[in-house]
Amino acid sequence: MKKGCLVTIIIVAFFGLIVLGVLLWGTKVYNSMVTMQEGVTSQWGNVETQYQRRVDLIPNFVNTVKGAASFEQETLTKVIEARAKATQVTLDPTKMTAENMQQFQAAQGELSSALSRLMVVVEQYPELKATQNYRDLQVELEGTENRISVERRKFNEVARTFNAYIKRFPQNFLAGMFGFTARPYFESMEGAEKAPQVTF
Repeated sequence: MKKGCLVTIIIVAFFGLIVLGVLLWGTKVYNSMVTMQEGVTSQWGNVETQYQRRVDLIPNFVNTVKGAASFEQETLTKVIEARAKATQVTLDPTKMTAENMQQFQAAQGELSSALSRLMVVVEQYPELKATQNYRDLQVELEGTENRISVERRKFNEVARTFNAYIKRFPQNFLAGMFGFTARPYFESMEGAEKAPQVTF
């Protein structure tokens, strides 16, 4: 075998190994992005489950309050309207943008605010607070609010991990090529630090 032919074979083999290494790396990075994206989607499902749990509890809570106390109808109406609005705003986890995340959060925040106002109003009715049905539902709602908070925090964590991974060099090239985009985060609603005020 001639020396020139041997050098050509070595050069071709060397470049073949480089191409194979890049393909293996690209496959690993792509699969990692898919796995992380599925983690974000899965965690979003957990968030939605807790929001749905809250929405399902509200009619029973409102009916319990309505049956045991006759106070301003406006507070109950706002809770019912906010619940209806919150169920209409849905978010596809594969098409999340900062804008549609804000719309989703606004609808859920409106419901949280209405529920908070209702809870404050109910404090004025000791006979209602004494009923077992009300106490059970209140515990369920409070537990659900805590679960929502936990799931939102977990969502932000998996979204942050995914976002950081696809933005790092050199993964950002593959992410752009295959359409992997950053996911928005849950943020505190404006005025969330203030307790609701109810006047009589």
